[in-house]
Amino acid sequence: MNTKAEYNFLLEQFDDVRILRYQVPNFEHLDLQQKTLIYYLSQATLSGRDITFDQHFAHNLLIRSVLENIYKSYLSLEKHKVEPQEFELFEQYLKKIWFSNGIHHHNSTDKIYPKFTRETWRILSKNYKGKKHSFPKSHASLFNFVEDLMFNPEIAPKRVSQDSSRDLVSQSAVNFYENVNQAEVEQFYSQFIQENSKEPISVGLNSKLIRHNNQITEEVYKLNGKYHNAIEQIVFWLQKAMNEAESHEQKHTIALLIEFYETGDLGVWDQYNIAWVNDTEAHIDFVNGFIETYGDPLGMKATWESIVNYKDIEATRRTEIISSNAQWFEDHSPVNSPYKKKNVTGVTAKAINVVQLGGDCFPTTPIGINLPNADWIRQSHGSKSVTIENIAYAYDQAGKTSGMLEEFVENEQEREWIKKFGAQASNLHTDLHECLGHGSGQMAEGISTEALKNYASPLEEARADLYALYFMMDDQMLELGLIEQQETAMAEYSSYIRNGLLTQLVRIKPGDQLEQAHMRNRQMVAAWCFEKGFANNVIEKYQKEGKLYVKINDFQQLRSLFGQLLREVQRIKSEGDYEAGRKLFETYGVKINLEEHLEILDRFNKLKIAPYSGFVNPILEPIFRDGHIVDVRLIDCENYAEQMIYYSDNYGFLI
Repeated sequence: MNTKAEYNFLLEQFDDVRILRYQVPNFEHLDLQQKTLIYYLSQATLSGRDITFDQHFAHNLLIRSVLENIYKSYLSLEKHKVEPQEFELFEQYLKKIWFSNGIHHHNSTDKIYPKFTRETWRILSKNYKGKKHSFPKSHASLFNFVEDLMFNPEIAPKRVSQDSSRDLVSQSAVNFYENVNQAEVEQFYSQFIQENSKEPISVGLNSKLIRHNNQITEEVYKLNGKYHNAIEQIVFWLQKAMNEAESHEQKHTIALLIEFYETGDLGVWDQYNIAWVNDTEAHIDFVNGFIETYGDPLGMKATWESIVNYKDIEATRRTEIISSNAQWFEDHSPVNSPYKKKNVTGVTAKAINVVQLGGDCFPTTPIGINLPNADWIRQSHGSKSVTIENIAYAYDQAGKTSGMLEEFVENEQEREWIKKFGAQASNLHTDLHECLGHGSGQMAEGISTEALKNYASPLEEARADLYALYFMMDDQMLELGLIEQQETAMAEYSSYIRNGLLTQLVRIKPGDQLEQAHMRNRQMVAAWCFEKGFANNVIEKYQKEGKLYVKINDFQQLRSLFGQLLREVQRIKSEGDYEAGRKLFETYGVKINLEEHLEILDRFNKLKIAPYSGFVNPILEPIFRDGHIVDVRLIDCENYAEQMIYYSDNYGFLI
């Protein structure tokens, strides 16, 4: 592998997207069993790719298949029949579909419209040499149908609607529901929600709800159920991985995951999560399944995702300090006493390096994870938190030459803090957010997170962020040796507030509102603190040479505000106070000041950088001798389009 100093993280840039690579340090030092386990888990990761595409929109796989076959056929022609600029726009559109796992933007969830013309589409479609897909009889041809899906603004304009004044289900194109509305969904699942159960299952997590023959039923994701062909492959590779497990505990964990895929039983899913949380000794680890519910407008149904990783020993020392002191943090949290955990159980944390990303974690991916999501498992069995070191490092290295810091930070001292301490501060924030924030607090008896509906996800992200922000400036950080000076916390406070009030808006189109959970969370926190601290000028917005900036004038008062807001957010979650959650986010976390937004966009556009980043995976190549794996080589990917085509050709199990 290349050394860090000479490594080129940026692979390519198009439209609003940068494609990055990530390094996998010390992979060559793993033993053969560990490498083989990683290879099998990685194959399981790639095998579920089509599931995510289909969950995002019912026709995504059809559109992707048709476009890819046109693309491959057209590249093989000796003479092209459209203008080079038009084919470039076609290629760019296909790349964005790969990037978003479908025709809706990965962040805004708005439909991505082609920039090439309909006439270009009709010429290109004549070069189609792929599978003869079925299509509705109402359309003259497959290509007319696909054209309508791509260009018609009346068809599936929004993957996930968060407009609470309208029916969230019928206004969302996500493929979790068919021929049902929001009221019918809520009524259907109300019969299964166990209000007083201490161990409620995650109702509806792994299924599609449909009306067929005037009956509302679930299609469960499992073997011999929905997504059978992809799940069959996932199970095949998990069975191979089980034979290479590092311990009996890990083998048992994988066996439970296989049983879940075989049965679709959510009780088994809970058993798997408990076993996974308790398996803390393994060096190789993974996430695989229907997990996060951000893609469901009702916050109930989960999209498929997978990550394969191994422990970063050096960086894990930092997270182990945090997890071993979890009870101290909980005891000193500013939240109301009834909603604190009296006995923090099983909080484990580590820093990892990922080797393979899949499903809803690819190409875009988080830099930290805290699982499982079921509150009762967290409370009774604990949670497992990870900070993804090699992904965070790749982001940091790729962003150093962007010019964002120079453009949006006017104060020279603040710039120096961020340059010197920013990477460390960001990693510490992620550690605290994932390890302590998501694992903190407890629900009031008989309350379920389903009560918060579409505000559950942004509230949970706000809770974890506030927990991290509040404790970053605590003297305990110095005592534990997690930071050496308060300027580290100041750097993170400055970056967070600036991002929440200004710079994250570079990802939003003028006139739009915020809908993505993490973005709503960040603006809500920053805007609430700005308003509540306005009288004391805690956070200042100011103009200099015609440009808008923000700065923090009182860091200790800001920390106090973080604590006050954390107390309220925890209360809202613990009590399932939907109306208070709705009011908090609709007041502070949704609306955008258009004048400020236009200025930020103008300044950002002059930097000529893309606001979104995602990754290609490294290539894992098994070396065989006499039918047995004797080594696994890791090779850097050099071409984004080639990797996406390869994945579709070799892991397209649902099309």
